[in-house]
Amino acid sequence: MKLPSEAAIAPEKVRDYLLVKQDRSDKSAFLERGGYTRESAERLIAHLHALCAANDASFLDENQFGRYYECVGDLPGAGGRPLRVRTIWMTEHLSGVTKFITLIPIEILRQ
Repeated sequence: MKLPSEAAIAPEKVRDYLLVKQDRSDKSAFLERGGYTRESAERLIAHLHALCAANDASFLDENQFGRYYECVGDLPGAGGRPLRVRTIWMTEHLSGVTKFITLIPIEILRQ
């Protein structure tokens, strides 16, 4: 299935979490290898939307808050090397809104 094109991605989650060094589960170093920085947060958001427009999402789980999906694909990377990622999304039961939860690095593809 395709995720809705209007799926919500909180800019602060990208800018202030994914693209900032964390003590645990840091993703910023992986994303930096692809040329993504806090200053380019909007570019990463656009690429996350494009990734899900180009790839199907698979159902993962459901709980009292909503239904969880994953969408796997490539983000454009620096030097033509795409970044392979797994993204997690949730469609909330109460609002019906689909929103971005997190990104999990898979690998950098070699070309």
